[in-house]
Amino acid sequence: MKLKSELYKTEQYEICDKIITILNLDSNSSFILKDLDNDENKKKIILDLIPDIRKYYSFSSIIGVSEPEKAKRPYMSIIRQVCKLKYNVIGKNYMLRKPNEKEVKTMKYFFYLKS
Repeated sequence: MKLKSELYKTEQYEICDKIITILNLDSNSSFILKDLDNDENKKKIILDLIPDIRKYYSFSSIIGVSEPEKAKRPYMSIIRQVCKLKYNVIGKNYMLRKPNEKEVKTMKYFFYLKS
């Protein structure tokens, strides 16, 4: 029996591209976690991809798909695991500074296309 990674390569790339489109990465090919945490629409769209991910991926290592209720941010598990097919996803600490507001510590995720 063939692995899902062999059978559904095209579909996996399409789902990865959908997630990248949803995230609307900035000019540095990155996004800020705090912005995603505050965007209910983006989170819902990503979580709505779970049935497709279950169909096209071996999802035992994707906790956001296999057991979303156990994950604090199931959408982040999905993003990291699905996008690692095509991208190196690097998270770095980030201080979000907005005028007249307190600094907020968060993460900034960068997506580097694999060669």
